[in-house]
Amino acid sequence: MTAVDNHNNHDHNHNHPHAEADRGLKARLRLSIALTGVILVAELAGGYFTNSLALMSDAAHVFMDVFALSLSLAAMHIAELPPTETRTYGLHRVEVFVSWINSFILILVTAFIFYSAYERFSNPQPVESAGMLVIAAVGLVVNLVVAMWLMSYAEGDLNVKSAYVHVVGDAAASVGVIVGAVVIAYTGWYFVDPLISDLIGAIILVGSFNIMKDASHILMEGVPKDIDFGRVIEDIKASKGVSSVHSLHIWSICHNVYALSAHLDIEPLERWRMGEIFAEVNERLAGTHHIFYTTLQAECSGCDTNDTLRKIAHRERNHLH
Repeated sequence: MTAVDNHNNHDHNHNHPHAEADRGLKARLRLSIALTGVILVAELAGGYFTNSLALMSDAAHVFMDVFALSLSLAAMHIAELPPTETRTYGLHRVEVFVSWINSFILILVTAFIFYSAYERFSNPQPVESAGMLVIAAVGLVVNLVVAMWLMSYAEGDLNVKSAYVHVVGDAAASVGVIVGAVVIAYTGWYFVDPLISDLIGAIILVGSFNIMKDASHILMEGVPKDIDFGRVIEDIKASKGVSSVHSLHIWSICHNVYALSAHLDIEPLERWRMGEIFAEVNERLAGTHHIFYTTLQAECSGCDTNDTLRKIAHRERNHLH
C-alpha cells in the first residue's frame, strides 16, 4: 500500500503566509464574535423592553451568527490539535457534531417563536417601535461590518463561508425588523411584529434544517456535495498507466477536509513508476477536487476491477473469507 499526503507538503512549503493569514482571520473572528455578542444581548434586552417579538426572534437568529462564528474559530484551533492513538483523525468532527446539536436546539426555539407569534396574532400587543428601530439599525450596521471583514476569507474557506452566509442572512433579517418598525410607527399595525417574527423564524428553520442535513451527511460518511464522483474517477484514470479504479471511497472528515481511498489497477509495464503515478494522481485530486488526504493501493489481489463501489461486508473476527 502506498499513500501520499500532499496536504502536509503543501503546508510545509507555504507555512509562513498561511500562518499570517490564520492569525489575521482569528483576530477578525474574535472581534466579530464580540460585536455580534453585544448585539445579541442588546436585541434580547430591547425585545423585552419594547415588547417586540420580531426583535426577540432576530436575537435567536443573531445567536446562530455567534455560534457559527465561534464554530469557525473553534474549528481552526481544533485543526491544530494533533491526532492521538485513540482518535487518529484528531477532533475535527467535534464541529460537525456540535453543528447538528445546535441546529436541533434552534428548531425547538423556532417552534416557540411560531407559538408566540400565533398568540400575538389573536391578541395583538403594543410595541415600542422607536426602540425597535434603533436596535435593529445598530444590528444591521454591525452585521454589515462583520460581513465585510469576512468576505475575502469566505471565498477560499468553506468553514468561514458558512459563518459569512449566517451574518448576511441576519443582516437581511435586521432589514425586515427595521421595515416592520417603520410600518408600526406610521400605521399602528401591531400584527406586523409577529408577522416579521414568523418570517425570521422561517429563515432560522430553513438554515437549521440545512445545517442538520449537511452535518448528518458528513457523519454518515457521504461523498461531499461539491465532489463529482464520476469526475474523480476520470481524473484518476487520466494518469498514464492507470487502467481502472475500484473500491473507491470519498468522504468528509469535517466540513472542509476531504479524504479518499481507492484501489488502482496499474498496467504491468508502468508499475516501475508507481510512485510517480500516485504522486500525479494526488496532485490532481488536491488541485481539482480539494482532496488532500488520500490512500491509494495498487495491485490488489482478490478485487473485482469493475467493482467501483465495493460493498462493505460485516464479518466476524478471525474470518478470513
